[in-house]
Amino acid sequence: MIILTELHYHPPAALFAELLRADGLLLEAQEHYRKQTYRNRCLIRTAQGVQPLTVPVIDGNRAEKVTAAAIEIDYRQNWIHRHWRTLQTAYGNSPYFEYYADYFHDIYVGKPALLFDLNRQFLLLLLRCFRLTLPVQLTTEYYAHYPPGQLAADSILDRRDWLTPKTASQSPKPDTPAVQSLVLPYPQVFGPGFEPGLSVLDLLFSQGPAAGSFLR
Repeated sequence: MIILTELHYHPPAALFAELLRADGLLLEAQEHYRKQTYRNRCLIRTAQGVQPLTVPVIDGNRAEKVTAAAIEIDYRQNWIHRHWRTLQTAYGNSPYFEYYADYFHDIYVGKPALLFDLNRQFLLLLLRCFRLTLPVQLTTEYYAHYPPGQLAADSILDRRDWLTPKTASQSPKPDTPAVQSLVLPYPQVFGPGFEPGLSVLDLLFSQGPAAGSFLR
């Protein structure tokens, strides 16, 4: 089974639960960009509660007329410093932040021009962290519905826009698993209680090499 998904900025952990069962990953590169999604934001847990981190893009008002692979990051804003400081504050005391931090920091300071490239570099790093050796391909054409004629009906699972910032407050579609059911509760830095729906970073920095055991 091949998972088809848009590229996220530090995606929710539920995506990795799906990838554990996949034979390959197909990234949507031909869609028009969509605002207010995980394409340019993630959710982390801080001492003040759940907080979004958003990557600013150039000419955001026109962004939805541009393909996702062509969206440029707005480096006129000092967002890298803000995001990194927030991650350090939120996860600096977690068991595995220091173990992984340099790898993530190197990607940030590389300043990829395109959001797609930033997200892809982070995704490939996360796949290595979870020891997933899936082949990763990009779409070459946009299809509103999959599979197109040349693919077997059971070979691809369309997970585009399955995960959104509103997912937690919505009922799942009949053919998709509840997001909350895919990630087992694990000890988080800030409590009390378990907060579902966070970026996979929260799980990785908390559990390190054991992170995959919390995915169903």
